[in-house]
Amino acid sequence: MKVRALTLAILASLASSAVTADTVDPLKKAFIDDSKVNLQFRLRYEDVDVDTVDSQNQTTLRTRLTYQTGDIYKLFALTEVDDVRSTDNEALIADYEYTQINQAFLGYRGPADTLVKYGRQRILLDNQRFVGGVGFRQNEQTYDAFSVKNTALENFTAYYSYINNVNRIFPEGSGKDEHKNETNLLNLNYKAGEIANITGYAYLIDNVDVAAFSTDTYGVRAAGKLKLDAIKLSYEAEYAQQSEGGDNPASYTANYYKLGAGIGFDAFTAKVGYEVLGSDDGKAGFITPLATLHAFNGWTDKFLFGGKGNWENGLIDTHLIVTAKLAGLKLLAKYHTFESDFGDIDMGQEWGVAATYPFAKHYSVGVKYASFSGADAGYGFSNDTDKLWLTLQAKY
Repeated sequence: MKVRALTLAILASLASSAVTADTVDPLKKAFIDDSKVNLQFRLRYEDVDVDTVDSQNQTTLRTRLTYQTGDIYKLFALTEVDDVRSTDNEALIADYEYTQINQAFLGYRGPADTLVKYGRQRILLDNQRFVGGVGFRQNEQTYDAFSVKNTALENFTAYYSYINNVNRIFPEGSGKDEHKNETNLLNLNYKAGEIANITGYAYLIDNVDVAAFSTDTYGVRAAGKLKLDAIKLSYEAEYAQQSEGGDNPASYTANYYKLGAGIGFDAFTAKVGYEVLGSDDGKAGFITPLATLHAFNGWTDKFLFGGKGNWENGLIDTHLIVTAKLAGLKLLAKYHTFESDFGDIDMGQEWGVAATYPFAKHYSVGVKYASFSGADAGYGFSNDTDKLWLTLQAKY
């Protein structure tokens, strides 16, 4: 799906649906009066120190402009353009200079609480463990897709999308920036108040360009909260099974498990979690090629494995997460221990801390640090790594 052709198609569709004898007022209302314009700036300094190479650092500025029309006969359009400027392009830092359309889609608000989108769009499902936008990086992952979301039944959401292209976080012309797909995603969610949020899903990924990323994944997830006076309890439990899909040359079956429990009071919470991306006896592992990988298995991104998010021996992540709020300051600390699901391999440990402070309505400043160490030697993730980020954001 070519972005220029897509944008022209969106504009032509809007124009053709709106041009009648008395369209002047509806057009003005949609394109001016009811339109929305957002402007964002994100300035980031990142420093990476790996014990086997020289330290690298980079400063980037992302500017994002978003324009959304009002409705014309239940049709609307959204266009979003990103530009990133950089002091340098460092091999260890996955932010690059570019200017491109991040989103460009035509939307339709159909009957029975149905929302349809066609074009380049953001797709964030559940906690983004399987399908997300990699929003931490300056170049967001978006999707050229047709999607339908229906909320006609109370507390129930049905979502389906067909993806024919994944716009990844890598620079244009790198050979990794786009993956042609013939992917189907189905996500069904029911919310029974705060006590239970239940999701069933089927993610049938058919990656035409990288067959090893093609998978069929079926799973169920439950999460919820319970308040007992001043104490807040939370839980999550998830199970999924995956096998090869599309033209994937591998033949395997691997499982995914996640269990978590939390306790909180006032502005403090603590959560423990146990996550397993399983292995089929070392032949192949449960992979998540569309996930927001930075949010899982440690901030140093030691386990990206070329974008798969796992390797043939699998990954077990046992972790503790503590959060607190103090006078508007948001604090977060994490500790992970990693081991393989197959082969009894010590994959290391990581701790990280972060602080974010929003101020003056439009602005926020943040600092984040993570340190990885302790893995068994002889593997690609065994090098000790420290990363530091300083971020300033403005949104208008």
